Amino acid sequence: MNECLQVIKVGIADMNIVTTPNCIRTSGLGSCVGVVLYDQAKEIAGLAHVMLPDSSLAKAGQLNIAKYADTAVKELVNILAKNGARSSYLKAKIAGGAQMFQFTNANDLMRIGPRNVEAVKRELKDLRIEIIAEDVGGNSGRTIEFNPKNCMLNIRTVNKGIQEI
Repeated sequence: MNECLQVIKVGIADMNIVTTPNCIRTSGLGSCVGVVLYDQAKEIAGLAHVMLPDSSLAKAGQLNIAKYADTAVKELVNILAKNGARSSYLKAKIAGGAQMFQFTNANDLMRIGPRNVEAVKRELKDLRIEIIAEDVGGNSGRTIEFNPKNCMLNIRTVNKGIQEI
């Protein structure tokens, strides 16, 4: 991975953007999905750490748009566009969505990881953003770091080592 001047950290149910020479990272991706959107020519990228599939699950009060797939992906596109990215050139890489716990009678509500992946993919499809690479599912947590200079997503998976996509 190319050297990053600074690594911008994104927390759970959070999002941020970064430009070269900086990189962006999130850790603790279990059932959560890390969504990286980037404009390669402009060397700008955004990362959302999506926790739940649908904002209709939100309790009353202040809505954290970064927490839900249906609101986070759209908002990340908006923030990137305001900062010089061209929406029609955005590409995506996603990671996470693990099934962290095994249930004997796994009803759909317990399938948070797979449901997060499905919801993120649905949003990207609706926005016509192509998914270039993904590392989703399984049952291990991940930490991801994206470099907008070379557009590589570095993925550290618990008990599985490091890969780049």
